[in-house]
Amino acid sequence: MARVTVVTPNPAVDITYRVPRQRIGETVRVQDVLRRAGGKGLNVARVLRTLGVDVVAVHPLGGAAGQWITRELAAEGIPAHAVELADETRSTVTVVDDVEHPTVLAEAGPHVPPRAWAQLNERVAQSCEDGDVLVVSGSLPPRTTPAYVTDLIGAGRRAGARVIVDVSGAGLLAAAAAGADLLKPNAEEALAATGAADLPAAVAQLLRAGARGVVVSRGSAGLIAVGPDGQQVYQDAVPGVSGNPTGAGDAATAGIAAAWARGAPLPVALRWASLLGAAAVLRPSAGEVDPDDLTVLAARLPDLPAALRSSSLLPATTSTPPGTRAG
Repeated sequence: MARVTVVTPNPAVDITYRVPRQRIGETVRVQDVLRRAGGKGLNVARVLRTLGVDVVAVHPLGGAAGQWITRELAAEGIPAHAVELADETRSTVTVVDDVEHPTVLAEAGPHVPPRAWAQLNERVAQSCEDGDVLVVSGSLPPRTTPAYVTDLIGAGRRAGARVIVDVSGAGLLAAAAAGADLLKPNAEEALAATGAADLPAAVAQLLRAGARGVVVSRGSAGLIAVGPDGQQVYQDAVPGVSGNPTGAGDAATAGIAAAWARGAPLPVALRWASLLGAAAVLRPSAGEVDPDDLTVLAARLPDLPAALRSSSLLPATTSTPPGTRAG
């Protein structure tokens, strides 16, 4: 099975507060606190690790918060390569209850200087081999120019990896122009980045810019994949799922990356993205899924055609650490 290298350009200490009810302008007592090494890319890496995929995380880190993230990833058994920053790694706070949509308070994060970007590119080149998968996922640090996104994609492509990019704004447009194999925005991000009037126009613009494929996550409306030839593949969302949607998109990205790493076709990748996104909603914090939920959730979707069933990504076991290789 191929390796997946996940770049998180702007990692964070993710703090989740559970409260009885979110109320602006009032003192709210926190019922429970959960701290995790986070950022969208690290959420992707954690889900891949749970699935038994050979994954390595690459990211810039700084200060005491960065050291804490390094320790947490080591404790979780996630191989990681960090580029050292002078400034402190950011924190994000998510406030959840059982009534309102979660509120996320996200710091901008530290500036990543050109030297550090060059080191990230080197780490990607060292980690990726022909047939591997590179995922670039999450917010971009302050003062990030499109050229840095282009360089990351180029480092992966030159090593022979297929590249999935889940970023927003100018970074998404840069990833398209750099010929990323797959862009994975949600509908709001696709519209905002392109300024298009509707989703079909936004996807068409990204493909014209150079993206080789686009998968748009649309929440309860499911996912749609569009290739450079305009061919569309739809995947329904798992019905009857409620909970914490923070991180569902990251789990979906992990599903696509896992499918690519195992050589599965696109319909299987989208189904796996749907299942993992739903499984993430059931968990209290972003970046985690319970494999035991997957079989139950899969029963709520139409069965795969017989020709695709052998490509099921349900791991035979998740208790055995995945194999690793040098590098």
